Amino acid sequence: MYLCYVDESGVPQIPGNTSHFILCGLSIPAENWKKCDFEISSLKQRWDLTNTEVHTAWMARPYLEQNKIADFTSLSLADRIAAINQYRKTELFRLQRSKNHKQYHQQKKNFSQTADYIHLTYKERHGFLKEMAEMIASWDFARLFAECIDKAFFDPVKARQPVDEQAFEQLVSRFEQYLQIMTVDQESSRLGLIIHDNNETSCKRLTELMS
Repeated sequence: MYLCYVDESGVPQIPGNTSHFILCGLSIPAENWKKCDFEISSLKQRWDLTNTEVHTAWMARPYLEQNKIADFTSLSLADRIAAINQYRKTELFRLQRSKNHKQYHQQKKNFSQTADYIHLTYKERHGFLKEMAEMIASWDFARLFAECIDKAFFDPVKARQPVDEQAFEQLVSRFEQYLQIMTVDQESSRLGLIIHDNNETSCKRLTELMS
């Protein structure tokens, strides 16, 4: 049995607010799942990210408020968190008073999405992401499948399906071909299980497409 975890980057709407839509699947043999989970959990624990979901895009961006706190890098992790939270509350109060509702809601979203990572500096966050990437690259039993669509050149009328459905179809077909290759010289077929990241707007439609 092979597990293939699927997640997306960008939005499928045209034009939407991204130029590309990318769907990627990471496949590992089921018997390696516990090993992989243990390695990732151990890495996250070393960086004080236990029970935290890793969102690369939110981790990789600079948090400008860290530069505005004196001697931020020399503070303990607890003091870093306290200082950042105090700064962010003050900033949100300021935006509320200015009645700039659009900027307030955007900043509130930014702060919410990055709350789990504020104890790490920009350099430390990139160090963690590099370690995780190198760890996954060392799994010689793992395979990556991806479909990258430049929406500027995608015609849904000609394709007769929306962006995310085409990407999903392409990824599934490549995973299926991989399973067939891995079945050669085997007594029985290799099964695959696709695990899609929870997306309430498309899960029902993609489940029906898969059926």
